[in-house]
Amino acid sequence: MRRETEYPYCFGKLENVFPKGDDGLRHTPESCMVCLYKTECLRSAMAKPGGLKVREEKVDRAYSAGMIGFLERWSQKKELHQKRKKAK
Repeated sequence: MRRETEYPYCFGKLENVFPKGDDGLRHTPESCMVCLYKTECLRSAMAKPGGLKVREEKVDRAYSAGMIGFLERWSQKKELHQKRKKAK
């Protein structure tokens, strides 16, 4: 007999497990650090459509910081847009 794992109410909810801080960056809350499911939870949250938004934020920050150029930013944003379209 297979037993289903019971996850906490916040499991996989991006705004709970990886919210934006006052500095505009995303941080994992201290309460999540002691959770047994933190890695699995964050992976689950990032696999949902909200994860694409986080990746897009990362691309925009890299472009603003001069870490990537215009064409690289355009290419990555296009790829994320296509993934978002496919997910719908």
